Amino acid sequence: MVPASTIWAVATPPGQGGVAVLRISGPDAFDVAARLTHAPLPPPRRAALRRFHTLDGDAVDRGLLILFPAPGSFTGECIAELHLHGSQGVLRALSQTFGSLPGLRPAGPGEFTRRAFLNGRVDLTQVEALADLISAETALQARLATRQLDGHFGRQVKAWHGCVLEALARTEAMIDFAAEQADVDAALPPALRAELSAAAQDMRSLASGAGAAERLRQGIVVAVIGPPNSGKSSLVNALVRRDVAIVSEMPGTTRDVIEVQLDLEGIPVTVLDTAGLRESDDPVELEGIKRAKARAEAADIRLLLLTADAPMPVDLPKADLLIRSKIDLCRVRMPSTELGVSCRTGEGLAALERAIAAAIRPLLPAEDAGLLVRERHRQLLEEAAQALAAHADSLEGGDLGLACEDLRVAMRALGAIDGRVTVEDLLDRIFSTFCVGK
Repeated sequence: MVPASTIWAVATPPGQGGVAVLRISGPDAFDVAARLTHAPLPPPRRAALRRFHTLDGDAVDRGLLILFPAPGSFTGECIAELHLHGSQGVLRALSQTFGSLPGLRPAGPGEFTRRAFLNGRVDLTQVEALADLISAETALQARLATRQLDGHFGRQVKAWHGCVLEALARTEAMIDFAAEQADVDAALPPALRAELSAAAQDMRSLASGAGAAERLRQGIVVAVIGPPNSGKSSLVNALVRRDVAIVSEMPGTTRDVIEVQLDLEGIPVTVLDTAGLRESDDPVELEGIKRAKARAEAADIRLLLLTADAPMPVDLPKADLLIRSKIDLCRVRMPSTELGVSCRTGEGLAALERAIAAAIRPLLPAEDAGLLVRERHRQLLEEAAQALAAHADSLEGGDLGLACEDLRVAMRALGAIDGRVTVEDLLDRIFSTFCVGK
């Protein structure tokens, strides 16, 4: 049960700005708003201009007040939103005022969203989608997180859950209340068995896309590898449009892996500038080369950078794109499998960015993907699918008791995805199979 206390928090990022939003949620939210404004409360969901005061009656700011009555608010509780000027002095004065009001306390991390979940306003899949949307750094991440926030995944899980629950209720009823042991088909109609089989297949298919979804959330890792002085640091600087890596004619300048974030055509990318690959007696440089090889091996995309006039290495490192640098200094004919760039003039950079984006897109979920699962979801979906497969085997063996246990495992796994409690639903389903008076 959600605590009865009223909480408050500043909903906008810290720092000075034009507007700051202060949110109050709980049973006393409207009373707090009335004490701050010394004026009649506005109608629900209509912004009203109000002057806000401390408990001593001193006016500290003038802004908008919006009220959201329960249960039609984000948290499911009464919410009062104060849209103020983004002054630290204003926020500090109101914070001190709130500290003097009994029953009102600062919200803990994520407490507004936690109350929304506990009050049934969102399920766990939507909570996770909200976190993805808040942390989205590219337009693609934001679009897909918004689709997830609409609850499509949660509705799909709920549908699967209902199918499993129906099968479990029917089977439990036959075991516990039938006068005689019924056969498998009587306990579970073939149509429902087929529906369970299709659900298990859909779960496996969805779980297989978890890797692509995680890449989208975490960002695609692109490693730039190559020998010293091939222009790796210059290329990284050119891709991110700023100087983040030291550029020098001296070989071995880059000793450790440098990570830079990049928005490439809406795709979140982490570019790695690595140490030059060569033989060396310097223990520090050798450690850098060791790290470069390890990070490159774990990267999603590897760019092998060679100068335009460099011979092809005998021991060619594993790479997805082969790039020739410094083409402004040495004009050579390159095969179609290689790309040429000049970090000094910018020639070839646009074509390289398009090539990198083309290499990345097969690793990402499609933009029209309706469901983006996390690693947590993948494990639970696979557990549920395995349980449904075991359930089918139990039915073939005529063991209804074991089949029920398989269904319980599947139901618990699905319930853990969206956080829904299912015991009451199960009891309702079991007893609803009997006529009135029985």
